[in-house]
Amino acid sequence: MSDYVIRSGDRATFLAGLRELIDFLTANPAVAVPRRASIVVLVDASGSAARLEGVTSVAAPLGVPVEDNGRGYFDAGRDFGPISYGVIGIPPKERQ
Repeated sequence: MSDYVIRSGDRATFLAGLRELIDFLTANPAVAVPRRASIVVLVDASGSAARLEGVTSVAAPLGVPVEDNGRGYFDAGRDFGPISYGVIGIPPKERQ
């Protein structure tokens, strides 16, 4: 078992929701869309090495490097047009 937890949801339900949103926006051109949007997967771990490992496990399939933002935060992301998909390693509450 890993020392990190990825806050992940049900993949099929998430993808169905995205498709539903696309269909709705396509059918309703009067509905405004944002200029940019972000989707973020969160990683919890008490140790810095475990947070890095968790973020790396999500970043690798995206083909992007992990950045160390200091103070125990790690992140990575990839843009798909104006939509950003990323992962963030969150330090323990006492370090936030």
